[in-house]
Amino acid sequence: MTGLADDSPDAVIQGFAPEVGWEQLAQASFALQRRPEIPWVATNTDWTIPLQGGVAPGNGALVSAVHLAVGRLATFAGKPEPEIFEVATERFDSAPGETLMIGDRLDTDVLGANRAGMRSALVLTGIDSAKTLLASDASMRPTYVLEDLRDLHKPYPATIRHTDADGVHTVEVGRAVVRRKGSVIRVARAGAPIDLVRAGATIVHDSGLKIFGLEVDPQIYSSL
Repeated sequence: MTGLADDSPDAVIQGFAPEVGWEQLAQASFALQRRPEIPWVATNTDWTIPLQGGVAPGNGALVSAVHLAVGRLATFAGKPEPEIFEVATERFDSAPGETLMIGDRLDTDVLGANRAGMRSALVLTGIDSAKTLLASDASMRPTYVLEDLRDLHKPYPATIRHTDADGVHTVEVGRAVVRRKGSVIRVARAGAPIDLVRAGATIVHDSGLKIFGLEVDPQIYSSL
């Protein structure tokens, strides 16, 4: 293993570490330019990572820096590609349908789990928020939505749907009730903030409409 392009590496493997800096990115770029035929494999596409001080660039941002320098795309071995999820289930001897992926990103954790046929739980303590959950497309929608990891030890409430004769759609989760008439979504009863998010996400996703085509009560995505 080497970190120098002058050693003519047979592949470039790019992962994240806090100490990765310009020199390492430059050496990866040099190696890929000198030998364009060698594999370039990146571990994941996480654009950002949440830290105590705020949100910082993740591995995806570092891979993008090398991409701009060399003009080619990396092969991703980690999230959201399904292979890493399939290897995990093999190692733990579990079926995809019996496995739960827990993460804070829709575009890697949840998307990867969906591609692998797993259930997923989005935890709203990291990168993605209630607002981005509401706006997510079908490929990135989680099975469960958790306020934090403590919710793993609590019963998950049922989602109750109803449509009346006037075409008003109602979703109830816990004590939270949200209604949609046409493109307008309003809170009928707030209930617990996390249940309001769950009900709001369900009624938005069930509508089949893009988020920009809906008038959504801000209370739904600003309650947490």
